[in-house]
Amino acid sequence: MKKESCLNCGHMDRRKFLKLMAIASAGAALPWRVAHGALNKLNASSGTQVCLTGVRRGSGDRILMEAVKNAARAATDFSWLSRGDSVFIKPSLNSGNHYPATSSSEGIRAMVELLKEKGAGKVVVSDMSGVEHVKLTPNKLKGSSRELMNENGMAKAAMEAGAELYFPEEKGWEDFFEDEPLDSTYWKKTIMMPKILKEVDHVVLMPRCGRHVLLGSSLGMKNAVGYWRTDSRLEYHKYASTIQEKTADANTVKSLRDKQRLVLTTGTKILTTYGPDKGFVSEPETGLVIASGSVVAHDMISLAWLLENRKVMSEEEKKSTRDPYKKQFVVSNVNRVVVMKLGGFGEAWKAEKLVRNDIDSIWDDRVLNRAYKVFGGIPQVKLVDGEDSVSKETKQKLKDMVSMPN
Repeated sequence: MKKESCLNCGHMDRRKFLKLMAIASAGAALPWRVAHGALNKLNASSGTQVCLTGVRRGSGDRILMEAVKNAARAATDFSWLSRGDSVFIKPSLNSGNHYPATSSSEGIRAMVELLKEKGAGKVVVSDMSGVEHVKLTPNKLKGSSRELMNENGMAKAAMEAGAELYFPEEKGWEDFFEDEPLDSTYWKKTIMMPKILKEVDHVVLMPRCGRHVLLGSSLGMKNAVGYWRTDSRLEYHKYASTIQEKTADANTVKSLRDKQRLVLTTGTKILTTYGPDKGFVSEPETGLVIASGSVVAHDMISLAWLLENRKVMSEEEKKSTRDPYKKQFVVSNVNRVVVMKLGGFGEAWKAEKLVRNDIDSIWDDRVLNRAYKVFGGIPQVKLVDGEDSVSKETKQKLKDMVSMPN
């Protein structure tokens, strides 16, 4: 890290601890258990693995790519991948900006190469950008995710490695199907997902690690928004009082719980303020690649990594890029603007207030707290660093930040 930092995020008061235990108990009592999707297995007895590889600042692309491959190999044995299978890679393509505002192009290149090495017949890289850049309606399309992916280099990296590109908005309004979360408490309607998910055999999620002006962070579960058709995005933002809970629930739709196998984030650069398109870029002395079969465990570590990098920012760095998330009126008004872009002035007028979720530790995050319930409990995270490439100090800080108190 850039400087020494002492975090006490592993501790919480008694009230918060009891609340989290109630969440875990409620999750454990759910009648369902995911049998097929490796992503959703939470094994509290042996621990849920999150695999790390360290990358020194200034390392070349090939070193970064090898770190990505090693983290993926440590997180899964790829027994789910049969020769000739198709794999869908879902990056974070919120804009045409380069990493870390979007997913790492070289990280995607590495994953495509690895999947091909493991026998994948077809690898598809696909996402649909946000309404600021792309808007699909039943009769019209504005903007292009393809152009944005070309701008940030993601398209070139993916295709050079042997992947195909797919952009749902180019197929039109009807290129989506209804998928339903396991718990419909917060979603009023089914979620409209791209039909290509019915055709592929597996999904690999490749989010980024960064700040977000509306939700506080943009990690694995938040990345699900990129799948959705405009009407689902409108519901998500219009009924904003439960936007955090809807974020977690959206990751339990059948197409994801049946097919998502791996979540991997390249965290050698972190957008520590503002987000998602711009902000201060933190580049620690040793960056991390974070990989897991569990999106919940992955996001626990990814959020801890974001908080750690925010913690060690200097005062000068904090002042260099404003962070409007701390101002409630900004968060609520920005969300109304998003609703207006998605559905017009009438929908914006009726939109619920989005209450910002202060996140000083991972136990404050409403997205994760909801995920513990709908995914079956709080995972006991087990960090794995097979290369011994991450300092003991960094690993201990992360462990402390994600460990429940005794």
